[in-house]
Amino acid sequence: MSFFGKVVLVTGSTTGIGEACARVFAQSGARVMLSGRDVARGAAVRESIRSAGGEAQFMAVDLRAAGAADALVARTLECFGALHVLVNNAGILYSATAIETTDEQWLDTMAVNVNALFYLSRAAVRHMRVNGGGAIVNIASEWGLNGEPNHVAYCASKGAVLQITRCMALDHARDQIRVNCVCPGEIHTQMVDAILASKGGDVVRHLHALAAGIPLRRLAAPSEVAWCVHFLASEQASYVTGVNLPVDGGNDATSGPYP
Repeated sequence: MSFFGKVVLVTGSTTGIGEACARVFAQSGARVMLSGRDVARGAAVRESIRSAGGEAQFMAVDLRAAGAADALVARTLECFGALHVLVNNAGILYSATAIETTDEQWLDTMAVNVNALFYLSRAAVRHMRVNGGGAIVNIASEWGLNGEPNHVAYCASKGAVLQITRCMALDHARDQIRVNCVCPGEIHTQMVDAILASKGGDVVRHLHALAAGIPLRRLAAPSEVAWCVHFLASEQASYVTGVNLPVDGGNDATSGPYP
């Protein structure tokens, strides 16, 4: 699954799943455009990839800003002259019920998790459809498939990602653009640590409790999601489009808490 000669844009690539995706694609020979709001972290990931022999650029961007998505795709084309793969990973999460969710939190969630993803995909398709096609891989969540208490905005946004994936896959199949989605379960990232820390008590104990309810009895590393993204973007998945792939240790196969 070589990506030599390919250009890959990964949003939210300064940490977690996005960073893992960027590293996996760079290891496979892709030229990678990193993006995110943390300038220092983005520069560090870029230099790390370069020091390992990869090729990467970084653009600091707040995807909530008007025109940010188009500007990011344009910058990618300016740096590398092409765009073959888009990984829509950037996302934010608020823990709240409907009553607790403020208008600002709802709009913020939709701006990043839905609007930016759509705008980026639209901009990428405009280039891909006249340049032989490409692949888009969206990062949703198992919570977009099944829901989760106290996360109504996040779950709604990830459900929207599933439908955007399906519809764009159908709209652009004849353009040779494949659109797929990965639905991660419990992944050990900084975001998960922050959520668990907000509950109080020992984070490690919370992690063990979380793992106990997963059929595989552990959380995944971000790289395990990244390799699934890598496959869906590769020529080995050339007949795969419109798929929402759970990467969740078996959670989606259960009808309730796993014993």
